[in-house]
Amino acid sequence: MIYHWLALRLYIAIILLGRNAKNNKKLVISVEIKSEIGLKTQTYQDALMIRREVFVNEQKVELALEIDDNDPIAINYVGYLKQIPITTARTIPAENNGWHIQRVATLREFRHHQYGSTLLKQITKIAQQQHLDYLILDAQVAAIPFYQQLGYQLTKRAMFLDAGIAHREMILPLATKG
Repeated sequence: MIYHWLALRLYIAIILLGRNAKNNKKLVISVEIKSEIGLKTQTYQDALMIRREVFVNEQKVELALEIDDNDPIAINYVGYLKQIPITTARTIPAENNGWHIQRVATLREFRHHQYGSTLLKQITKIAQQQHLDYLILDAQVAAIPFYQQLGYQLTKRAMFLDAGIAHREMILPLATKG
């Protein structure tokens, strides 16, 4: 197995809704995003912890379906808040110069604070720096508005079930052909 530390230590400011009553300034919380490839990495273990909580415990997906053949080859991204893993996603290569984003999850108590959005925006930035043409993902139907606000569009592929949950394919074009 190949273990590769991408050494991605980005501090991303998240502007939370609301203002500090004393000085009327927005509150800012910093999230550290790390990414690695490999099953024996701390990033993978943290990603798996989040995935187990969200997909297996909350959504009742079988663990045997959650852990798959893409785990050893995927780039796992994890967002940490004060060193606590709170959000994750992974990417694998997609045909025609793209990435397939999978296993997007945020722990329940950290949802609706833009942590997942920030993680996906960072993945998008990295994909653009690598001159990829698009990002694609299979969105749970309930999460379609979340992805649409990030610019993803539904493809023509019909709704399908994955682990018993309704999904739609969505794409984010990145490159324009000149």
